Amino acid sequence: MSSEALPDDSPIELWYRARKHVAVTAADTRHQSNPTGAVNTGMRIAIQGEPGSFSHEAAMKLCEDAVIVPCALSAQVFAALQDGNVTAAVIPIENSLAGSVSEHFDLLLQHDVLVERETLLRIRHNLIGLSGTQISDIDRVFSHPVALAQCKHFLARHTHMESYAFYDTAGSVKQMVELRDRHAGAIASASAAEYYGAQILQANIEDNPENFTRFFLVRRADEANIDEAANKISLAFSVENRPGSLVAALTEFAALGANLTKIESRPVHGKPWEYIFYADCQIPSVEYTARILAALAPHCAMVKLLGCYQEAAGRP
Repeated sequence: MSSEALPDDSPIELWYRARKHVAVTAADTRHQSNPTGAVNTGMRIAIQGEPGSFSHEAAMKLCEDAVIVPCALSAQVFAALQDGNVTAAVIPIENSLAGSVSEHFDLLLQHDVLVERETLLRIRHNLIGLSGTQISDIDRVFSHPVALAQCKHFLARHTHMESYAFYDTAGSVKQMVELRDRHAGAIASASAAEYYGAQILQANIEDNPENFTRFFLVRRADEANIDEAANKISLAFSVENRPGSLVAALTEFAALGANLTKIESRPVHGKPWEYIFYADCQIPSVEYTARILAALAPHCAMVKLLGCYQEAAGRP
């Protein structure tokens, strides 16, 4: 099994190169539909990836009548939101196995947006092929690198299948259907198979069933609604360059009765060896948000609230 690139003149590679020049943006005013094919008329929500992706599923879970606006890149998702072409964006922020989506933390910091809600999605990977094909017909499997990595045991048991990294899980199903390649398979969600009229050849092929992704619903800061029942905040901060400043900042969370559930550092672009800290913490009530920001201020060079929302249930 390999994850090598396809030859430059292969049909798949030619198709992929063409796709990269046809980005679907929020300026596209065509009707969008949900994974069942029903045309919706609700909130316009931007996602990164193709229709039928896990982000699409999460968006429909957060807003069941959403109009989904797929974007090629995460930066385009945030640009669409900032420019007012969509009402909201749904982004994956953390996977229970692969960890945080660091790019999305950086984009949250760079834009004037707030996290309004979060949800958890159980990630179920499926081997998908054209209708009427059998597993024995498949000799090439395409998917996002993370999905391929989460299905290593399945791929190892099927040594006749070569694996190839693709830009999107649902996108791998889309290209397979467009090319009508009966020897190609894709690893993606059940929604992707349904959306593109493909067939699930084997369901739930992920190595670890404890596979969940946390998604944020993000809106422009001046339009975001703060839930009065909010019990969790996300924020970014950088500490002063002096001994004990990080410890002093972290002590403030405990002093106020806030439970720090996540913290990680990210390098500051253009400033080597300087870092931004991203943190999530549970709070007793929404009123604690202002208290925490005020308590951190004396110890920090920068503090930014990324969102105040209700914590998603532990098991979706």
